[in-house]
Amino acid sequence: MMAFNLWLVFLMAAAGLAVVPGPNSLLALSHGARYGHQRTLFTICGGVMGFLILISISMFGLGAVLKAQPNAMTGLQWVGAVYLVWLGIKLWNAPAIELTKLGDSQLQSPANLFRQGFFAALSNPKVLLFFTAFLAQFIDPKQALLPQFIVIAVTFICVEFIAEYGVARVAHRIRPKLMCNGQMFNQCCGMLFIILGVSMTLA
Repeated sequence: MMAFNLWLVFLMAAAGLAVVPGPNSLLALSHGARYGHQRTLFTICGGVMGFLILISISMFGLGAVLKAQPNAMTGLQWVGAVYLVWLGIKLWNAPAIELTKLGDSQLQSPANLFRQGFFAALSNPKVLLFFTAFLAQFIDPKQALLPQFIVIAVTFICVEFIAEYGVARVAHRIRPKLMCNGQMFNQCCGMLFIILGVSMTLA
């Protein structure tokens, strides 16, 4: 089972990833403005299901690598640190989020909303790269992989669900703020990932 202090570090990393603007967060923002937060739950559920598949692929693949080559852990830790810093710099320099005006649109079926969220998650390489690079920080190859997988998967999915649902609920209220202060938002997210990346090399 994952140690509590290690789980807290993972929780911070998951929270940082959840607030980074990506396909699913923007989809929750758009659908929340169009259809309301309750209907957007179908979109969010599709997204977290896609994330669960990505986590499973990356985690069990990484577990096999670590069992075969334990020395690969150090290399993955440095790859993870470099990726976090790179992501932070990219986010810092990213342009502000822009939202086009939403016109009237016919309500989509729950199944269609679910599919959009599901495929948005699967088409997002950021999540797969994140977990492939950084699960070495949180997995103990000497312990059973399944309990660690359950803790990591449930933690990430809960954080992602809460973040996206929060975005959907306040979509109408934050649209003007995102347009005016989107650059500051990106810089805050970027700084968070740079700090996490540097801390990985010092741990």
